[in-house]
Amino acid sequence: MGRIIAIYNQKGGVGKTTTTVNLASALAAAGKRVLLVDMDPQGNTTGGVGINKNKVEASVYDLLIGNGTAEEAILPLPFQNLHLLPADQALAGAEIELTAVNRRESRLKAGLAPVRENYDYILIDCPPSLGLLSLNALCATDSVIIPIQCEYYALEGLAQLMATMRQVKRLHNPTLDVEGVLLTMFDGRLNLTQQVMAEVKKFFPRKVFATPIPRSVRLAEAPSFGKPINYYDRSSRGCKAYDALAQELIRKH
Repeated sequence: MGRIIAIYNQKGGVGKTTTTVNLASALAAAGKRVLLVDMDPQGNTTGGVGINKNKVEASVYDLLIGNGTAEEAILPLPFQNLHLLPADQALAGAEIELTAVNRRESRLKAGLAPVRENYDYILIDCPPSLGLLSLNALCATDSVIIPIQCEYYALEGLAQLMATMRQVKRLHNPTLDVEGVLLTMFDGRLNLTQQVMAEVKKFFPRKVFATPIPRSVRLAEAPSFGKPINYYDRSSRGCKAYDALAQELIRKH
């Protein structure tokens, strides 16, 4: 049965989508069957693998509001072992529509259940908020990867994030755990980066991935070509970092 991992931080701009797409592709290249789930109405994960969110016929929205199944919405991608459950424009309205729905926080969990054994890993890209879409992801997932940008306000909001996770664990998902904390936009030459790393390790003892993700122009360029980094530039530092992160994750399980 596939392990479900949400990539989540309610702060925007920390590298959630970059990590979801590139970690998924690195795991897939290592021979794992991987499903990407785009729970962000911006649809950047969907676009990052070359799919136009305005042209998909079925999406994660249909699954959430009960209009369709995961099987009907999942798309094969031109990348080895990688499938996508896309987002579309309608997802932006799902927060409001879900408020009136029965068992509204567990719609994604129920929707993924029939396809879970088809994959080794299911990675969920969450929106940068604490709304119902993120709650659905946290209820469906086994664990959470928290990307943290190496910047001055890195730890801002983390106490709130952990409080949210504890509440979800208590009320909805007793096995929810932190898979690991990922340092992104990392530049080891900067004093600030070293300070942030030390603080994050204090806040999350034994939970920080050994592999940080460097600042990389190639990583930033890849989505505009609709390709994960290992298809856009295999020799880049960003590609090597996500390959190493994938191996770190595989060793844990």
